[in-house]
Amino acid sequence: MTFARFTLAYWCVLIAAILPIVCAGIAKWGMTSKPRREGGYDNDNPRSWLAQQTDWRARANAAQQNSFEALPFFIGAVIIAHQLGAYQARLDLLAFLFVFLRLLYIMMYVAGLSTVRSMVWTLAFLVNIGILFIGYR
Repeated sequence: MTFARFTLAYWCVLIAAILPIVCAGIAKWGMTSKPRREGGYDNDNPRSWLAQQTDWRARANAAQQNSFEALPFFIGAVIIAHQLGAYQARLDLLAFLFVFLRLLYIMMYVAGLSTVRSMVWTLAFLVNIGILFIGYR
């Protein structure tokens, strides 16, 4: 019986799946211990509370939503690349680059650097396309 190896690219999928949770944590940072009546985090209505946030908290929430949106394409691209027998070192490198760019994207989003954020988003998207086609022969 042969067992599949958990590649670096697969670890990157796990990290990418955790990124939206990290963004949610950033949006809620420091507000979970504050009472609701004083604007603290409302765990009974978290989406309503997040929708009322402004500045960096609102941007962190938007980064969370975008991280969820980017996830299916990344997962699919990695799986397809593995299925097509992509050269593993290249696939791992591109998957790592994608996660790095997504982390940078989140930082730029929270910081309010919209032009840089858009450029990083574009680079991450192009890397994801590269992952999709890396196994194409």
